Amino acid sequence: MKLEPLFDRVVLKPIVAEETTKAGIILPGEAKEKPQQAEVVAVGPGGVVDGKEIKMQVKAGETVIYSKYSGTDVEIDDEKYVIVKQNDILAIVK
Repeated sequence: MKLEPLFDRVVLKPIVAEETTKAGIILPGEAKEKPQQAEVVAVGPGGVVDGKEIKMQVKAGETVIYSKYSGTDVEIDDEKYVIVKQNDILAIVK
């Protein structure tokens, strides 16, 4: 199954990495807070949203940082995704 976002929406796949504390304890990804870094999976076409012309700034394959509590969590084929509006994306990681 493939997700195809509409308007100014972007489908993200969160990057969950293990983290080691200063004491050397390894925290699995699920034990930490919700990740804020993700890979862009699909990008909507943009267009006119709420009377304003929206040009999409991100592309599939890029790594981005997004707002911590934004978006809608979706699980398809045992994969977890987050669908956010483009303005919830804070930066592109290069």
